[in-house]
Amino acid sequence: MTFAELLEQVGSMGRFQIIHVTLLVLPILLMASHNILQNFTAATPGHHCHIAIVANYTCDDNFTDVLYCQELLRISIPVDGNQQPEKCLRFISAQWQLLDPNATTNGTEMDMEPCMDGWIYDKTVFTSTIITEWDLVCGSRTLKQMAQSIYMAGVLVGAIVFGSLSDKFGRKSLLIWSCLQMAITGSCAAYSSNFTMYCVFRFLTGMALSGINLNCASLSVEWTPTKLRAAVGMVTGYSYSIGQFILAGLAYVIPDWRWLQLAVSVPYFIFFFYGWWFTESARWLATAGKLNQALKEMQKVARINGRKEEGDKLSIEHSQWQQAVLHPADYFHCTMHFCAANDRFSTSFAYYGLAMDLQNFGVSIYLIQVVYGAVDIPAKLIGFFMISFIGRRVTQASALILAGLAILANIFVPQGEALTLRTLLAVFGKGCLAASFNCAFLYTGELYPTVIRYTGMGFVNTLARVGGIVAPLVQMTSEYLPSLPLIIYGAAPIVSGITTCFLPETRNMPLPDTIEDVERQVCAAHGTMGP
Repeated sequence: MTFAELLEQVGSMGRFQIIHVTLLVLPILLMASHNILQNFTAATPGHHCHIAIVANYTCDDNFTDVLYCQELLRISIPVDGNQQPEKCLRFISAQWQLLDPNATTNGTEMDMEPCMDGWIYDKTVFTSTIITEWDLVCGSRTLKQMAQSIYMAGVLVGAIVFGSLSDKFGRKSLLIWSCLQMAITGSCAAYSSNFTMYCVFRFLTGMALSGINLNCASLSVEWTPTKLRAAVGMVTGYSYSIGQFILAGLAYVIPDWRWLQLAVSVPYFIFFFYGWWFTESARWLATAGKLNQALKEMQKVARINGRKEEGDKLSIEHSQWQQAVLHPADYFHCTMHFCAANDRFSTSFAYYGLAMDLQNFGVSIYLIQVVYGAVDIPAKLIGFFMISFIGRRVTQASALILAGLAILANIFVPQGEALTLRTLLAVFGKGCLAASFNCAFLYTGELYPTVIRYTGMGFVNTLARVGGIVAPLVQMTSEYLPSLPLIIYGAAPIVSGITTCFLPETRNMPLPDTIEDVERQVCAAHGTMGP
């Protein structure tokens, strides 16, 4: 019997699979909270230099005494081109003449200096962020992007480390460890006393997130029948989208970054404790040569699904799983591997380029986060039907190309004008990338055979995390050319959408267990596509 036939015998979609998938998607609910957490914990509120040139300065940080504050700001802080107080400069001496309503600011006549005594922050929206905690503004403003890139570097390292370990020690044990690491390091980040400590714990949190993401993907795919893998993929994708709503709600209720960091980290202690219930992948156990344990897990599934008698009839002789001789180099150098990795890189790169730039839309950051999450609902639903009835390859390619075109179209919308149009294009592009993520989550798991599924998924996730690392840094190029980030974000998914056409279609194909199974699928795909 093949594994698919054995799975049908013990129940391919019964009580076990429903409970199994439900418990697996719960950790994914808060993954979005960690991935884009810095939209809120690292939000940059309005600020200006601390005013130290006026005796008995009593204007509080929340600007409650508006008239007095405006007078102090006028004589102490120069204004920028938008007639707003400069964020990084102040007058060396008080310019009392500016209290005259007809007076104008002439920077050539009044000496200015950088903020020497710190900054005053507007705390009407965020009571505390890492920006206000450690003054990551003006000359230190690039540290904000660096913190997110360090987190993504942790996700990358986690994909490499946990990718190889999971194929050696199994999915279940690595998932349990990752949940514990996420809970501990995420909570420790909330108690960081300095920026360096914060970055170290965020790096370790990123590592744990990779372990959770990849193991949840493997366990959900490997216990799901072929005909229902797309549906399970959609459920998993929607759980991530719901997580974006959860983050927006939590951030609105908890404006202090330390408490918000704790709120999205502590639940992983719960996931750690119930993770011991998970059933190890029988596919992995068989390919690892642990046939007796694989048989026990299959019989456990049969009991939960109410098919105890069918489970008792199983024996090692009934299963003809064979341990394949693995030659990863032969596989990793092929076109299919390159295209799969390129897809994940571009999707992640463009996705985080858009998702981590919410403050530049000129509307409520909470509202745009909700809109960004809401667009995932129709996008992933359309993607689900395309995946199910048209195929994975067409869905992946079209989603990437449309996303790239939407991002590039924003270049032609004047900055600061037509904010509605700019927002709509960005939201549409983000929706396409969400559909691409959902498809790639399923597609990648179907392309790789069981013997190296986690290693392969770890590798392509590594490339995805490289995209996540680079994405915040690309924002810095706007200082040289304002439209350059959009050009880069838009071009990458278009190129990847084209290369996706070289991947084989996996719709209605059995999940491959060995390298030979993959080779047969590729040959079959080439046979149907012609020479």
